[in-house]
Amino acid sequence: MVIGSRFTIPGAELSERFSRSSGPGGQGVNTTDSRVELSFDVAASPSIPEHLRDRVLTGLGSRLVDGVLTIAASEHRSQLQNREAARGRLANLLLDASAPPPAKRRPTKPSRGSKERRLASKKRRSDVKRGRSGRFED
Repeated sequence: MVIGSRFTIPGAELSERFSRSSGPGGQGVNTTDSRVELSFDVAASPSIPEHLRDRVLTGLGSRLVDGVLTIAASEHRSQLQNREAARGRLANLLLDASAPPPAKRRPTKPSRGSKERRLASKKRRSDVKRGRSGRFED
């Protein structure tokens, strides 16, 4: 499985478990194991480059149990579609977790012209409201 241009995970590192999906489904729901649990050991995987491993582990920190990422897919009625959905979700999670952090924001100041325009509009607005008060003083 290719994770963007960053790295590739061989199928041997993924483990799948199948079980029965919950919810409605008619007579076939009691006999087909269409739910898929896909597990990937992120902490011990040799496929993830060392420079990305810490970034991936911190990015997926809340989803990992002992360094293992588990994804369950049961939205489709067929096992094959659920396997594809789980692998796609795994790829997206790893791609997002291995992305570099966003660039820091450079603080900027408002320009002198924008400050003057803002103050001029406030002055115009206050003149309009003062004109509504019923007093005709200048």
